[in-house]
Amino acid sequence: MSSMIQVRGAREHNLKNIDVDIPRNQITVITGLSGSGKSSLAFDTIYAEGQRRYIECFSSYARQFLEKLKKPEVDQISGLSPSISIEQSSIAHNPRSTVATVTELYDFLRLLFSKLGDVYSDEDNSPLASETPEEMVEQIFKFPRGSRIVLYAPIVRGRKGEFKKELQEIKKRGFNKMKIDGKMCSLEDDIKLLKTKRHDINVMIDIFMVKEQFRGRIQKSLELALEVAKGNALVRYEPVRKRKGSKDKELFFSNIKNYSEFSVSNGEMNPNMFSFNSPYGACPTCRGIGRISQIVSKLVIADPSKPLMKGGLNEDIFFSFNSYFIQDLVWEIKQFYKTDMNQPFQELKQEVQDAFFWGNDDFPGLLDELKELSFKTGSQKIKDKIRKFIVEDVCHDCKGGRLRKESLAVKINGKNIEEISSMSIQLAKEFFDELSFEGAQQLIAEPILKEIKDRIQFLNNVGLSYLTLNRSVATLAGGELQRIRLAAQIGIGLTGVLYVLDEPSIGLHPRDHDRLLSTLKHLRDLRNTIVVVEHDEETIRAADYLVDLGPKAGTEGGEVIAQGTIDEVCQHEASLTGNYLSGKLTIPLPKKRKSTRNRNFITIKGAKEHNLKNTSVKIPLGHFICVTGVSGSGKSTLIHDILFKAIHNNIWKTHYPVGKYKKIEGIEHIDKVIEIDQAPIGRTPRSNPATYTDLFQFIRKLFADTNEAKVRNFTASRFSFNLKGGRCEDCQGEGFQKLEMSFLPNMYVICETCVGNRYNSQTLQVTYKGKNIAEVLAMSVTEALAFFKAIPMIRDRLELLEKIGLGYIKLGQSSTTLSGGEAQRIKLASELSKKSTGNTLYLLDEPTTGLHFADIAHLIKALLELRESGNTVIVIEHNMEVVKMADHVIDLGPEGGDKGGKLLVQGTPEKVAQTAGSYTGQFLAKMLNKKKLNEV
Repeated sequence: MSSMIQVRGAREHNLKNIDVDIPRNQITVITGLSGSGKSSLAFDTIYAEGQRRYIECFSSYARQFLEKLKKPEVDQISGLSPSISIEQSSIAHNPRSTVATVTELYDFLRLLFSKLGDVYSDEDNSPLASETPEEMVEQIFKFPRGSRIVLYAPIVRGRKGEFKKELQEIKKRGFNKMKIDGKMCSLEDDIKLLKTKRHDINVMIDIFMVKEQFRGRIQKSLELALEVAKGNALVRYEPVRKRKGSKDKELFFSNIKNYSEFSVSNGEMNPNMFSFNSPYGACPTCRGIGRISQIVSKLVIADPSKPLMKGGLNEDIFFSFNSYFIQDLVWEIKQFYKTDMNQPFQELKQEVQDAFFWGNDDFPGLLDELKELSFKTGSQKIKDKIRKFIVEDVCHDCKGGRLRKESLAVKINGKNIEEISSMSIQLAKEFFDELSFEGAQQLIAEPILKEIKDRIQFLNNVGLSYLTLNRSVATLAGGELQRIRLAAQIGIGLTGVLYVLDEPSIGLHPRDHDRLLSTLKHLRDLRNTIVVVEHDEETIRAADYLVDLGPKAGTEGGEVIAQGTIDEVCQHEASLTGNYLSGKLTIPLPKKRKSTRNRNFITIKGAKEHNLKNTSVKIPLGHFICVTGVSGSGKSTLIHDILFKAIHNNIWKTHYPVGKYKKIEGIEHIDKVIEIDQAPIGRTPRSNPATYTDLFQFIRKLFADTNEAKVRNFTASRFSFNLKGGRCEDCQGEGFQKLEMSFLPNMYVICETCVGNRYNSQTLQVTYKGKNIAEVLAMSVTEALAFFKAIPMIRDRLELLEKIGLGYIKLGQSSTTLSGGEAQRIKLASELSKKSTGNTLYLLDEPTTGLHFADIAHLIKALLELRESGNTVIVIEHNMEVVKMADHVIDLGPEGGDKGGKLLVQGTPEKVAQTAGSYTGQFLAKMLNKKKLNEV
């Protein structure tokens, strides 16, 4: 096979018929300005062609879809290997997906616990080891002589069902008495159990006294109980002299290392018992989520002395269409419980009150209705109203452990599976390094432990040591997700593969780059080809080969400016990247920094949420502030979970759950708080920059005001792809159609009817200055700025997008194709277009994501403009080019996870650079010159 991947005539998106050679079995970084065509080359051309060729190897059923799949616009690609794409997009939004499940580490944990776990007693936390009948007899004879013993065979413990078959079998064996749900009964009685209720069924085997002459009888009875209950027995004993008010005690025996709850598979534990995705293991209360939504009944009920529908309910609960549901719910309760709902709420039976809030097996309650409404509605106002009445809390049964109590009672080395999952990757590494078994157990454990340790080591190698194993995937940043997937790929150990990565350094402190680069080099050394789209300087310098695209973005990009080694690119005068790498171009330090003297502050005192160690910080208002520290040091917890939520609740009277802290002072100096995160600008592909920034309403009005539209009676709504009339009905205005493929993830192909234009032919016949609505949406921001230069309402918004480096994005570009950094900058532009009060607090999380050196300079300028208007800008950031420009730096650490959460230093970048023990300071010192800056 050729030593190069040869791309000839690539024209995808803005690529200008380029030819590129990428060396195989090496690390190649594709760089250039944002929008210069990097992703078009790496993902939409090279990887897309690799995926298309992969499908060609499939059956005729799979290949029938090939004609619908768009072939990349390229003349030829040779030397291509099987391709794997590792992008920033979320792996899953399912709350059940965790770091451990995604990396398959949890599968091996479940296997380990099912094979080698010991069951522990709830009472004294002692192991319930497998015991012989003789050992059980010895335990019984430790009771005082003369004590009365009742021996049971527990055939059902805490399970739902009617159990008719089990009761019939017991009756056939000649047993008559049993205890069901704590009450003695006879099998001669007509026993009917509710199938929706959990039951305990204990068959009475024998009654005897603790006396030596009964030893033989006791052992035979125990053996019979163990046979009937498949390895379990329950002893209830009464003291010889029973004190007033004392209760009889029970002792559970087992000759297997498990509870009878796990009676499947002949009473042996299996991995399903430790899965929160399985009904055999998941906590029945929260169904394996670990958290449950609770309705705040005291807020719902305004006056308990009145009937529900006659003043008893808080009037704020009646919004949207749920008033009809509440009326129907009250009627259903009346019919089901045969009760008068016109009496005061406080006089209703407790079961009736509970049914109103939580429903029963026959109908849902108010909580279920509010949760469903919150999920379905797109209105933020309605969501905010619902949030007033619902709070999410840790499940009271499993205490957040997600599993049944029986599963959590199984431990290894004193830890259950949830306690291990709650460890950070670093602590888990230490735990398993010290874990050992003996004899036959060692033979069983060795291959399982090897897989667990390898996966933990891979996660540690890519700089994720601070994450806990049970961390929800939905809460991870794009860079963290990508590195988790990268770690999983290392575990597979493939060779001869082409890996295409999208900025894997996102979210990493410079301190951790070496470990990530070592991982990439390890993949390369396995004879794999690594293609990385990247802006990070250290990653670029570590590459074997560079491809620099440009010269600018959008239609002015898409050309190969330079390719070769880093030295060759640096010598190329036309390469903007090379000029920054060689030092010819730099982002200059500010001439002056703002002084914190005579300024108001927001002071957070005693922050203790997650890993914060009673941390207190002072935030100077009217400044540009960077919050720094290694990944997992507590930055987001401090700024998002505590500061943002506390101020938002104070200003907007919302009810966000706020992280733990003692006190926040100075909130009165802020009249607005705006968080600009990297979440998508919309949940669906219909969302785009034009709709998010309100540009689209002005554009639609322009089209509606044309003579052609007036003649046809087309209003502005006709030019909306979200409404019937103007849109293409075959694709519902999305421009593409979904192909459901059972053997692969769903694929999306361009709509054959509208050819991706989203609109029907009648709508597209209306033009403005020679362009129809689809052609306008296909324009880049730069193109649209020239097209709409005479329309101030449109021009001003476009200028903001251009100013912060987004001139290359398309007006109608789907939100699902935008990176987190692009989405964040679109939000920033939207905020910049609004009138500022001068007392606004802006919070941003790594806004440099996806930005080239030159783009960062534009971003810094925009942020400083916000500051110059009197606002306060707080940025969580790892990029030292941004940090060096800050007026004030808050550095947390020293490490991530349990070893982080402390304030190392706060002050000017110069002060941080001189602080021993600060990783940020070490890297910041390299960015600063020796000239002392004057303060103002």
